[in-house]
Amino acid sequence: MITNRNNKSFTILEVILAIFILTVAVFASFSLIQQTVVGVSLNQSKLIAYYLAQEGVEIVRNIRDTNWLHQGEGWTTGLAVGDGDQEADYQSTTLESYLGRYLKIDTNGFYSYNTSGIETKFKRKILVTEACLEVKVIVEWSERGREHSVEVINHLYNWK
Repeated sequence: MITNRNNKSFTILEVILAIFILTVAVFASFSLIQQTVVGVSLNQSKLIAYYLAQEGVEIVRNIRDTNWLHQGEGWTTGLAVGDGDQEADYQSTTLESYLGRYLKIDTNGFYSYNTSGIETKFKRKILVTEACLEVKVIVEWSERGREHSVEVINHLYNWK
């Protein structure tokens, strides 16, 4: 009797090992895709938050510059220096007490506190201290069950 020893079939162990390797590769790919989506979302939110913080500094700068144009007013009028947390949007001419409101996007794509518009996840806090008008703007939001915030600090001077 002659037997053929050149059998080219797979054993059950080889099949199980191949399925295990493919399963690990698929789960690793899905995990990488999920982490990428989360990272992109968080980076997009951080970018928006930094722009909103910089806008807060520009709002304070605009109020200061408007005060210079009106000769009878001091350069810190409307800034409530040292009065704690405040808030303002791009239409504001003075800073108001911080109420913890969420910014909304209006139909033109601007962030404001108007009653119309779509509410966002962002809150903006503005702090103005006495020293040389140190302006600190903090933007806070919650995403995927975690609290996030960004902070921008700028110094404004009475250079006029």
